[in-house]
Amino acid sequence: MQQYGKERDAEQDAAEQTTDPGFINFFAKLPKKSPETGTLRLFYRPTEDYYQAYGPDALWAATHVFRTQTVVKYLGHGGRAAGLPCVSLKASVAQGLLRDALTGRQLRVEIWVPEAGQGKKCVKFKLDKEASPGNLQAVEELLFGPGSDLLTPPVVMAIKIASSAAAKSKTLGVAFSDPTVRQLGVADFVDNDLFSNMESLIIQLSVKEAIIPTGTVSGTTDRDVDLNKLKAVLDRCGVVVTERKPSEFSAKNIADDLPRLLPAKATDGLGASTSADTSMLIPQLTLPNAPSALAALIAYLGLLNDPVNHNAYSLKTHDLNQYMKLDASALRALNLVEAPGNSGSTTRNTTLLGLLNKCKTAQGTRLLGTWLKQPLVNLHEIHKRQNLVETFVEGSNSRRTLQDEYLEMMPDLHRLSKRFRKGVASLEDVIRVYQVVLLLPGMIQALKEVQSDREEYAELIDEMYLVSLNAFNDNLEKYSEMVEQTIDLEEMDKHNYVIKPEHDERLSVLADKLAEVTAGLDKEHKNVGRDLDLELDKKLHLENSPTYGYCFRVTKNDGKSLSDKSGYRELGMIKSGLFFTTKKLAPLAEEHRDCSEKYTRMQSSLVKEVVSIAATYTPVLESLDNVVAHLDVILSFAHVSVNAPEPYVKPKMDQRGTGDLILRDARHPCLEVQDDVNFIPNDIEMVKDKSEFQIITGPNMGGKSTYIRQTGVIALMAQTGCFVPCSEAHLPIFDSVLCRVGAGDSQLKGVSTFMAEMLETATILRSATRDSLIIIDELGRGTSTYDGFGLAWAISEHIASQIHAFCLFATHFHELTALDQQLSHVKNLHVVASVDDDPMGGQPQITFLYKVEPGISDQSYGIHVAQLANFPENVVQLARKKADELEDFGGEKQAGSDYPPEVTDDGIHVVQELLSAWASRPDGEDVIMMDASPEAQLDELKRCVTEFQPRIEANPWLVSVLGSLS
Repeated sequence: MQQYGKERDAEQDAAEQTTDPGFINFFAKLPKKSPETGTLRLFYRPTEDYYQAYGPDALWAATHVFRTQTVVKYLGHGGRAAGLPCVSLKASVAQGLLRDALTGRQLRVEIWVPEAGQGKKCVKFKLDKEASPGNLQAVEELLFGPGSDLLTPPVVMAIKIASSAAAKSKTLGVAFSDPTVRQLGVADFVDNDLFSNMESLIIQLSVKEAIIPTGTVSGTTDRDVDLNKLKAVLDRCGVVVTERKPSEFSAKNIADDLPRLLPAKATDGLGASTSADTSMLIPQLTLPNAPSALAALIAYLGLLNDPVNHNAYSLKTHDLNQYMKLDASALRALNLVEAPGNSGSTTRNTTLLGLLNKCKTAQGTRLLGTWLKQPLVNLHEIHKRQNLVETFVEGSNSRRTLQDEYLEMMPDLHRLSKRFRKGVASLEDVIRVYQVVLLLPGMIQALKEVQSDREEYAELIDEMYLVSLNAFNDNLEKYSEMVEQTIDLEEMDKHNYVIKPEHDERLSVLADKLAEVTAGLDKEHKNVGRDLDLELDKKLHLENSPTYGYCFRVTKNDGKSLSDKSGYRELGMIKSGLFFTTKKLAPLAEEHRDCSEKYTRMQSSLVKEVVSIAATYTPVLESLDNVVAHLDVILSFAHVSVNAPEPYVKPKMDQRGTGDLILRDARHPCLEVQDDVNFIPNDIEMVKDKSEFQIITGPNMGGKSTYIRQTGVIALMAQTGCFVPCSEAHLPIFDSVLCRVGAGDSQLKGVSTFMAEMLETATILRSATRDSLIIIDELGRGTSTYDGFGLAWAISEHIASQIHAFCLFATHFHELTALDQQLSHVKNLHVVASVDDDPMGGQPQITFLYKVEPGISDQSYGIHVAQLANFPENVVQLARKKADELEDFGGEKQAGSDYPPEVTDDGIHVVQELLSAWASRPDGEDVIMMDASPEAQLDELKRCVTEFQPRIEANPWLVSVLGSLS
């Protein structure tokens, strides 16, 4: 309670410092920003180590952090609500708020600090740090210190559009920064007017923020039309948009700036080079548009301003076609990763990432997330991953050893390397790397045992792991020796990280002196205890007080006897007792203080030297991190494949453009592991040019969506290199998986359910190729029945007849199943449901069997599903009645439907004879009815009807038909 009171007093003091009208006036002149506009502004007071938020930011913090408005103080106006709202936050609370704002709520952040020379009561601040969801460099150490759970550093991208909206295709230049591996990437490619390739690239790279040039106010130019379309794509992918002046997208100085970021060996020999020389050495600068985007990116991130970045980045050209293309809809439909703002779902089996993430390291989890968004299209690389997974599936003992004894103990080497590069590493970080070095020999031995058990893959294990690990082990041997010679490993067991005294002669002398002084302190402690007749450490305490240094402490009652003794000097009185010293203790305490300070300074100096030496091993640690992450993901795949309810199998893969899709006993990997789920497997067989387009009908809740989605998930898992949930699997390599599943309103953004559906479908039609896998669920349900069916038919026919991609199309439009009459490679499937009569005389009961079989579903079972949802019986009965009326074409039975067949047939003959007589009767000697005038044809028809009138009236079916037409 006492501590809590102190904290509240400190908060109050911090708040009172801003009641000065000078600060209120200063704040009023700042640009108006708040979380509603995407920016959170905090003011840091270093003296008290507190943060404060004002105005709308204060109210927002009160709501989202404290969940109450009672923490809000009002400055000015006598503290009433008319004043300036203010909320104070401890540093730890502010850290959590900043992390949530940047990584969860996708807000920008500003941190302001006092201007120099104002003393304690400061009223003027300056902007110290800015951060955004894609650019956390300024606040990285503040937010994500040791032990934080940041998994994937954000990727930020700059985009330049080179063509006008009038063109059917766009030329884009893209640059991105991947802080995980300190890499810059560029790409130049052609895109359609829906920016489908850009959407795939954003998914592949997990982009958090995009830098684009500012448009005009009117937004009516061709370039602005393009930018608005691009913003819609970025919004759909959950990317924060940051606009910058078009002038920043200029490649004028990029040839001079870029070499400063790249390793010296990459630009050796340039000397006083020209731009042409640099372009020859750095081929990416010859791309038409990417260099302009790269210039804007480097400027936005301020990479040149931090010397740590100099000669530290690599540059690559990203090939969009080296991975399977996925769009935002596929990401949602296949449940690959958690939805934006729903962090934590990866910890359960609701997403593919959560299911497959049995990784033991942070770097493994990061790499798994990347692999799931970048499935391979190179058959050779897919086979390498699958063969490695097979090795550890069969070598279960080695897999468990590697996971539990080695990877479990492995720190995040990427983040450790980053601390060394930034110069903020400590001796503890040096020890953590040392512990990794100690693990390497055991890892190597375990892999060699796997290698001996699987001789057919011995060369592959060498290539992927052993060659690299052996090299790292050799390179880090000197590191191990350095640590053992300099660091006191015995003290490390007490979590005390110090340099050995014997490592340095000066430090050793100080350590001996300090030990001698400490012994003198202990001797004096015993002497005083005997003199005062007080038990040591119970009655008489020897303490190192922050105020007095080494001194004695006794209770107030025991301290009364000091007045009768000579040689004792009181220092001060507090609640816990009386502090005092002696003539012998005082010089010893002073000497101990001096020795301790010298020893600490010497320790710090030596620690800096050791850390500096350790930092030279950073390139080795980063390379080791990549190998560890790769091994961790492969082991995770093997673990999941073996421990699934039914073990996964190694899929057989064909080259892109060849092969069929055949899955036996296919299951959805996420659903089969859910509690209380007895999953029913199904076969999936899609043969090119025979059954490549499949229409699936059947009841709601019958399993249509699961059936088509699990096909996409299995295809993606196979191309990631994982085993798949089937008893047998044979797949081609797909260049993309495109999905139109579910309905998502974006009404606040002006996009209806149906419009979102059409946008996703348009992307499919523009992007799909013969080698794509298309998954469509319930297309056309967002508009009228007739419009929806017309769209569904047209889209289906276009995909089946023009694109020829593998396509699974689930629908309630039973009329769509007639497409198989026009196209031989269209096949109809249906999910099976059983409808049984109620023995009690009630309504029939439906049972979902979740099996998919050839043919067409005989009905939709929608009303049966309403029964399962416990609809009121009168509502169900009314629904049945209306459904029957609609099936009878608008509520009336077809005219004549109750007459015997012979009567109907006779009526048809009468009509046929009437029409034949009318068509063949001439209106003149040389004119037949077809050539006569309309008036003449009508007169002749009337004469024919009059002639056939007795026969018409004699046929009741014909009378009813003609009556329905009148």
